[in-house]
Amino acid sequence: MTILSQEIEKKGKNPYTFDEFVSKRDQLDWYKDDLFLQKAVKYFTRNDFETVNEKVLSLSPLVSSKWNRLAETIARPEVRPYMLHFDAFNHRIDRIVRPHEAHQLEQAVFSEGLFSSKIHPWESFTKRMIIHQLGEASVTCPLTCTHGLVALLDQFPSTDIPELEEILNHTKEGLSGNFAIGAQFMSEIQGGSDLPANMLEAIPDGKNYRLYGNKFFCSAAHADYAVVTAKIAGSDKVSTFIVPAWLPGDKEKEKRNGYIINRIKWKLGTAELPTAEIEYDGALAYPIGPANKGIAVAVGIVLTLSRLEIGIACAAFMLRASREAHLYADFRKVFGKKVNEYPLSASKLKKIDQAAKRTAAGAFKIYDLFLSLEQPLNPGIASEKPLELRKQLFNLRELVLLQKICATNEGADILREAMSIFAGHGVMEEFSSLPRIFRDVVVNEQWEGPRNLLLTQIYRDIQKVTDWYAPADFVAEILDGASKEVIQSFSMKLEDLLQRPILGEVNDESINAAMEWDEFCSSFFKAYQEVALLEIK
Repeated sequence: MTILSQEIEKKGKNPYTFDEFVSKRDQLDWYKDDLFLQKAVKYFTRNDFETVNEKVLSLSPLVSSKWNRLAETIARPEVRPYMLHFDAFNHRIDRIVRPHEAHQLEQAVFSEGLFSSKIHPWESFTKRMIIHQLGEASVTCPLTCTHGLVALLDQFPSTDIPELEEILNHTKEGLSGNFAIGAQFMSEIQGGSDLPANMLEAIPDGKNYRLYGNKFFCSAAHADYAVVTAKIAGSDKVSTFIVPAWLPGDKEKEKRNGYIINRIKWKLGTAELPTAEIEYDGALAYPIGPANKGIAVAVGIVLTLSRLEIGIACAAFMLRASREAHLYADFRKVFGKKVNEYPLSASKLKKIDQAAKRTAAGAFKIYDLFLSLEQPLNPGIASEKPLELRKQLFNLRELVLLQKICATNEGADILREAMSIFAGHGVMEEFSSLPRIFRDVVVNEQWEGPRNLLLTQIYRDIQKVTDWYAPADFVAEILDGASKEVIQSFSMKLEDLLQRPILGEVNDESINAAMEWDEFCSSFFKAYQEVALLEIK
């Protein structure tokens, strides 16, 4: 080729490449390269830091590379889960078809035994925070649900039903290296979060039950076991049951335990996760917990853990968003300068970084309280407990609710801000994981009780305990470590709001009060996170 032809060939070719950014991003270790996260782990694990740190360091490179690549593959729209209702011989099988990579990632994650009695609770927590940085990836909701199922079985051991002990071992410790997956099916078409409105019926069958009716939002529909709420025939109260997906020997035959899957839902986010509508027609169900106390059991244990985990996930989402936004802003040049050299961009990066650290610090602090309390997942707060313990249990309950609504709400804002750092590339699905994680956090905001429901619950909770826990004392306990001025300001505002018609009839006064309550909860929880962040620093 002549020199002239070579010059002609070069014309019109753009030499620009993203290789430097992509290479740095792919080489990141999500734990080892996050000094703040390591600092938080060291602060809260105390004397156990060396042990926990070593375990997390061994897992993090795998999550940051291989598992992340699997998560990106699973997220592609052409491999979304779908139903195969019948086999070639017209047998109803309701097979949920998922990509090979989803099974591969699921096997790897659950093999970590994150809820085993052999694992340090802070090791499990930190590993889960790293795993959550993948986004949903078809595994984090099942992990969360499995945690709730294990806690429920631990809380209510049953010698009368040996199958429940087998299920506990299968999910908690694994059988021959195989760890089972849990789910929770509570919502119905007429009620959503209104569990008292459940219509699913449980018919006695000896010491067990048979279920009849419909569940409308069933995430992790591919799970081995599900926590299901239903009303025992003749009762208007909800009870809780454990329902296996298959009876012994039937999984290989794809013969489900007395139910069919009507369809897989098409969702905004967590798209890799099969969320289904299920019709029960005689499914064998094992009762768990006190009969007719299903709401207290389901909410006090299973949903509390799910809400707690959503807060951890939001912290993980923000940490990843901050890391990748900072990396890109230091690489990308526009109009002759790097993105991070413009004050407006730098201000956004600072906001993202501070929110990520504050949210992570709050998640650590709440989990620390959770681990320090005696049986923190007991349904309700028994009046016979010592007053100080009752107060701490109440604090945990409200902090979990506050974290769930505030971290998800801010998480969506922070993910959107991070995407803006990438400009047009920020919404390109193959360029960045942030659009996918943004959709996941939006979905998480609706799961386990949407914002308005939980805001109402917090208000009612605080009203109910004023005879033994003054609002000013509650604020002082939650914001212990903040300035006297901050504590006094929030105390006065809370006492004022408790006298306002927030739960009254709809009018201008109640609407304004409700708006103030919403704003109060966000700023109050942010103040709690600031205290947590100062402790770590």
